[in-house]
Amino acid sequence: MRIFQGLCTLLTIAFMQLAFLANTMAQEGHTVSGKVTNEAGSPVAGVSVLETGTKNGTTTDNNGEFTLKVSRTSARLQISYVGYAQQLVQVNGQQTLGITLQQSARSLDDVVVVGYGKQKKGEVTGAVAQVKSEDFTQGFARDAGQLIQGKVAGLAIVTPSGDPTATTQVSLRGNSTIMSSTEPLVLIDGIPGALNTVAPEDIETIDVLKDGSAAAIYGTRGTNGVILITTRKRNTKMAATMNYDGYVSVQSIARKMEFLEAGDVRKLVAEGFYPDTYDKGTSTNWLDEITQSPVSHTHNLTLQGGTGQTNYIASLNFRSWQGLFNRSDNRQFTGRLEVNHVMLDNKLRFNLSLLGRNRKYFAGPNYSYIYRQAIIRNPTDSVYNYLGRYKEDPNGYFYDNPVRPINETDGQYRANETRMNGSVIFSPIKDLNIKLLVSQVKINSLSGYSESFQHRASETNSRSGYASRNGGLYQDNLLEFTTDYTKAFNAHKFTLLGGYSYQDVDNEGFNAFNSNFPTDLYSYNNLNSGNSLYDRGSTFNVNNYGMGSYKTNHKLIGFFGRLNYSLLDRYLLMASLRYEGSSKFGENYKWGTFPAVSLGWRISRENFMRHVDFVDDLKLRAGFGITGTVPDQPYQSLISLSYFSNNRFLYNGTWIQPIGPTRNPNPDLRWEKKEEFNMGLDFALFSSRLSGSIDFYQRNTKDMLYNFPVPVPPNLVGSTLANAGSMRNRGLELLLNYDIIRSKDIDFKANVTYSTNRNELLSISNDIYQTTNNYFYAGHTGEPIQENTHRVEVGQPIGNFWGYKSIDIDNEGKWIIEGEDGKPIPIAQSKPTDKRVLGNGIPKHVAGLNLYFRYKRADLSVNMRGAFAYQIVNFQRLYYENPKIKQYNLLKSAFDNVYGKTRLDNDLAYVSYYIEDGDHWKVDNVTLGYNIAVGNNKYFKKVRVYASALNLLVLTGYKGIDPEVNRLGLDPGLDSRDKYPTTRTFTFGINLGF
Repeated sequence: MRIFQGLCTLLTIAFMQLAFLANTMAQEGHTVSGKVTNEAGSPVAGVSVLETGTKNGTTTDNNGEFTLKVSRTSARLQISYVGYAQQLVQVNGQQTLGITLQQSARSLDDVVVVGYGKQKKGEVTGAVAQVKSEDFTQGFARDAGQLIQGKVAGLAIVTPSGDPTATTQVSLRGNSTIMSSTEPLVLIDGIPGALNTVAPEDIETIDVLKDGSAAAIYGTRGTNGVILITTRKRNTKMAATMNYDGYVSVQSIARKMEFLEAGDVRKLVAEGFYPDTYDKGTSTNWLDEITQSPVSHTHNLTLQGGTGQTNYIASLNFRSWQGLFNRSDNRQFTGRLEVNHVMLDNKLRFNLSLLGRNRKYFAGPNYSYIYRQAIIRNPTDSVYNYLGRYKEDPNGYFYDNPVRPINETDGQYRANETRMNGSVIFSPIKDLNIKLLVSQVKINSLSGYSESFQHRASETNSRSGYASRNGGLYQDNLLEFTTDYTKAFNAHKFTLLGGYSYQDVDNEGFNAFNSNFPTDLYSYNNLNSGNSLYDRGSTFNVNNYGMGSYKTNHKLIGFFGRLNYSLLDRYLLMASLRYEGSSKFGENYKWGTFPAVSLGWRISRENFMRHVDFVDDLKLRAGFGITGTVPDQPYQSLISLSYFSNNRFLYNGTWIQPIGPTRNPNPDLRWEKKEEFNMGLDFALFSSRLSGSIDFYQRNTKDMLYNFPVPVPPNLVGSTLANAGSMRNRGLELLLNYDIIRSKDIDFKANVTYSTNRNELLSISNDIYQTTNNYFYAGHTGEPIQENTHRVEVGQPIGNFWGYKSIDIDNEGKWIIEGEDGKPIPIAQSKPTDKRVLGNGIPKHVAGLNLYFRYKRADLSVNMRGAFAYQIVNFQRLYYENPKIKQYNLLKSAFDNVYGKTRLDNDLAYVSYYIEDGDHWKVDNVTLGYNIAVGNNKYFKKVRVYASALNLLVLTGYKGIDPEVNRLGLDPGLDSRDKYPTTRTFTFGINLGF
């Protein structure tokens, strides 16, 4: 760690010293001004204007205007902007220029970010997708994931919770593992991070490496794909500018289930369904008692500028989000500074980037559980009794007053994250770049939690309060050294890349808790004052006090190389190799090799395509790559001995804590190997009005990690983590971009994405490690049914629901199910062999439709997405649509006739009646904006106002709150009772340029 800190310090000092050497002297000569517009006549900001033969340049402002002092009246200007053809403009003594950009084959000329470098998309041979900031979803966004929802085929991004502290769920090309993580690697300017690390307002582009050939250069880190986030940068000379982006949002529950209200209960009491004592005499809307009308706001201030040698960008971002439930919130402050400096005629380039993030939120009760308690609470009951105390039912089973834990809990989570990285690039000769990158990410977290004397747990556990503290320190040190060389001669062009990567990750923390405090005033800030730590007596209760700590470390070392070759700008080749070692692997398999190769054929460059005028570009791609998955936790290959605090015993007046083995060693533990083949086609037609891509892939996962049963002895414990089994994913992805109207006053564009995936578990055993059966169970209904919901079986896809198929109901309201032989039988006569596959929780088809319309200064964007051919277990219906369960409030639909016959009169049962189709189409975001004309206003260069609606409309037959539920893991498709409801958000914002 000292080496990393020393390198970072030296780099910072060297950078600051060299920055002062920047040449800021202005040249004397001719001054020329101009305005750059697109084909529609709209101004284009950020266009590079460079005097040829010099490093003298600038960029256009938000009005498309520029002013540049050139060396002579006969100077030539190079005009360039991503997605448009480069132009050379002769000054010829003119003082004012009017320049119109001509759109090029945008989908193939754009520069995309790939592993350890950049390429023109036309030269890319892997499956790579890019979304630019102008195409991001507008309005409220909790993290970078929501910016690109529905915009990348094959990338599933869902938001199953309205919790302001939650993040989006992300998966790419299906589920390809049993025990390991399925989330893609996220790199922010090349440094590992998360989707919520950087403010969405600071992001310039998001690139996704989807297939094995593109991601293999990252080895075991790239097995689930790679998301490359590039933040906003300024690498050219420009005047200092300042931008402000801010918005205010209001939220509400998107959809509420219809439970009985007080009037409904009294009617049922009158009918004799409930006894008279069930009516408590009041009317309480329990959701109103625990919820608020959340108002959130975000403010982002960006300052950028500099000279041709030294430039900078700095931003401050503040977010204050309220949640649906009382006291729930999430506040975050982020500051970012990036400085660039060049010297020695651009042969030496420095970059220094600093990011600090402070996050704080109320870490009190479990709001998902509280929501459940609110919807099942008797609506005729009151919050408080006649003594002013919380009203509780001492005989209730998981039946608590939902207001009580919110008021009688205190808690806070705080985290400070610092990210510092710097790089030096030395180019001793043309086209040779030698780069050193050093980074350090450090996250300090501290949380506290306490329950007052009036908390329900204090009452039921006969204790005077409870408090705990938790702290953690995460540190990720990264060093990367790369060299790349590009050479073009005759019809040949190649780029060679070689590099070394070293990553060292430490994670440590502590926890402590105590109870029976003399006062509530301390909250969680004086654990030592709790008496449980001292008054142990002759018994030991591990629930009243305790402490613990941990520390882990893992290292990752990689050597990698890549060759990109182009012949006639028509035939393309990419080959890469990564040799990687991980401390998480067993002694016999510390190192792995991850090769990749891909080919491309730009068909449109062939002579026989010369006269096919409507084809601007056409490229066929094919690639193969191998990646690997490491265990989520370190030390899994080593024997583990643990202390068993729950089994302490008193011996001669001393508490003895026993110790014993908890994990078998496995020196052969290694990575899960993923072999992926991808074939794709990129195209741009009709002057690039229609462009897109089609990809087909097959991903085979081998040597999957699983805990296999083993005999004891000779083993120490009854299971061993080992590599065996295989899985296959096949899929198709489609992307279409269509510029329907492209004119001065009107733009109309459409973007369509579609993906489908088929998953199959091929095996879960090998010659050494075998399971008892070719299946195992996953998922759980929870109390009081206590049954598994899924079965993971060889020959079947992940996500299958497993249970009884209900087909009817008898005259007494009892379930009739389909037996093993296909004949109807009463559920009372059922046996385990009558269970069968009832559906699957992973969508087979996912689609997105994004529309953009502009009329002069007004614009409208509509983002829609949907998922089809999957099922959901509606737990709220399963538990609360049964009139036999009278201890909880019920859904109004509980009193409807089942199958049109009679009311249900059966004990709770997990049957197919509660498994519904999850097909849906969401109008996910609608944004209406207007760019106010500022003319020659000396203060404002840009003023834009907008309004947006998030999660505006859901078209679905699903009866639950939201069909967008968890799709990860082995038990997807469960719509839990303990759920933080999803929200509908309305946002009003403004963008100002100064």
